[in-house]
Amino acid sequence: MVDTHGGELGIEPPVLPAGREVELPGRGRTFVRQLAGPPGAPTVVLLHGWTATADLNWVSCYCDLAREFNVVALDHRGHGRGLRSNEPFRLADCADDVAALVDELGVGPVTVVGYSMGGPIAQLLWRRHRDVVAGLVLCATSCTFGGTPRETILFRVADGTAAIVGHVPLAPLTKAAVGAVGRWRALRGKPWWGFAEVARHDWAQVVEAGRELGRFDSRPWIDEVDVPTAIVVTDLDDVVPVHRQLDLSRRLADASVHRVAGGHAVCTLDPGGFLPALLDACHSVTRQPLPTAA
Repeated sequence: MVDTHGGELGIEPPVLPAGREVELPGRGRTFVRQLAGPPGAPTVVLLHGWTATADLNWVSCYCDLAREFNVVALDHRGHGRGLRSNEPFRLADCADDVAALVDELGVGPVTVVGYSMGGPIAQLLWRRHRDVVAGLVLCATSCTFGGTPRETILFRVADGTAAIVGHVPLAPLTKAAVGAVGRWRALRGKPWWGFAEVARHDWAQVVEAGRELGRFDSRPWIDEVDVPTAIVVTDLDDVVPVHRQLDLSRRLADASVHRVAGGHAVCTLDPGGFLPALLDACHSVTRQPLPTAA
């Protein structure tokens, strides 16, 4: 998701850590970036938001996190270079993909850092694969995403569009849209490296992801979370309202709260403002003892 607060996006492609495709047995292939931290460091797995990719969401965070943690970041199914499937998009499947990746890399249990849509995926990962999760860091996210007029319109559009994706071939429309963006970009003279990331999306899956995000609601069970948890609240967020982010923190009685004076895209537009809160949140989670059962 993108908001209206922020500044200039970088035009030139950033220097990125090495990435590779990883086969998830019985599921498919996804794209992963993996950075080694100091010896014995805990591992954080970064989960990006809706319509983004790992790089769009976390490009400004990789190196700083890797100074203290082992870092793993993946593209979710249908997004960027993520897993491709003919099955309808489900947030639970994304959570299962992450569990399969952690198992394939042999890095668990891990601290899961979920941003926006990555927050529900992180919550579902804990619920479905508790042995994989050592802690949760939930950023600019909530336990439900419906209610505001903007969300109602957005997710109704996603729901209606998802209903016809089986009948309307979206690939030609996607190519045309990307081509139009390319022509506009050339005319304006302001290219942005992120257009290449977005051009890789399977837009049918991305639309379905919006529908599923609008249906997500963890309120009946979120208070059962029994691992160290931190909430990063984006105080100028016009996508996920602040009161809903704080409601999530109240439902997690022992969660630490780390506030950022930025909007929903602060991780990309103002990494200098976002990183201190993210690092503090990761520290607060990884330095706490795990529950006895884990």
